[in-house]
Amino acid sequence: MKTIKEDIKTGNYRRAYLLYGTEGYLKRLYRDKLKQGVLAGGDEMNFSYFEGKGIDGTQVVHMGQTLPFFADRRLILVENSGWFKGANPIADAIGELPETTVMVFAEEEVDKRNKLYKAVKECGYICEFKAMGERDLKLWAAGLLKADGKKITDGVMGYFIEKVGTDMENIRTEIEKLVAYTYGRDVVTQKDIDEVCTEQITGRIFQMMDQIALQNPKNALELYHDLLLLREKPMSILFLMLRQFNILMQVKQLNTEGMPNADIAAKAGIPPFAVGKYLSQARAFSAQVLKEAVRFGVATETQVKSGQLNEQIAVELMLIQLSAL
Repeated sequence: MKTIKEDIKTGNYRRAYLLYGTEGYLKRLYRDKLKQGVLAGGDEMNFSYFEGKGIDGTQVVHMGQTLPFFADRRLILVENSGWFKGANPIADAIGELPETTVMVFAEEEVDKRNKLYKAVKECGYICEFKAMGERDLKLWAAGLLKADGKKITDGVMGYFIEKVGTDMENIRTEIEKLVAYTYGRDVVTQKDIDEVCTEQITGRIFQMMDQIALQNPKNALELYHDLLLLREKPMSILFLMLRQFNILMQVKQLNTEGMPNADIAAKAGIPPFAVGKYLSQARAFSAQVLKEAVRFGVATETQVKSGQLNEQIAVELMLIQLSAL
């Protein structure tokens, strides 16, 4: 990210940039920074945008070969093309484009053996945007508050992250709500967070799992009905519960094998700083119970889809029966 900032600051742009990774907020942020910098604020005449599978590579190359009109550079933005995971039509042309053309690719996944990946690496710059660790996420969120003259303790910030989740776009939105709510005050408290911040559904799912582990179906059902009042669909809740049981099963097994937390996070697809929380919950279940819960969840989903059970009642029955395992 520092490299991209420096290129924008100096105006010395490379021929191509590849932005990829799991952190969508940062990827969009630096995509937009590059666009604003290359086009000097808003020259749409020298901007071309292509998105999705099935992009015409010949058209992309043709636009890239076109010299800019009354400007120093032309920008070509290509998003979610899939070209970095398979065959692509422009790898050979990248290095032959005029120096006045800057190409920016924004992708979810890449294969580093891919020909286009190697071409961009040779003539441009590649930046992977990974999910932030807990410390960096807290510092970033605290920085947003500080920019609006607000202060927050580390403990309260930890509570905030736990409540609203780790999605940076969502964090930014919840910070804006806190800033507006605390107008006239400079310290954000836990009470402020409880008053205005929306708890992510994953947080409620975590709580439901805790109650299942404690064999407390009454509290698990109350949390489930709270989600229904928030207009969450029963099948969405079932899907998230199944996902949670799958993650717990993986985390428990990988930890038993002695795998480091960083590798567990990568394998299970969870933020590195959340591994401890998942391990703590996984310890409340035996490996056999976790397997049985997954099997039971899949069976419940099948019954709903086949019309044997009403979806709301099916999830209620599942919560009651899982609490008895």
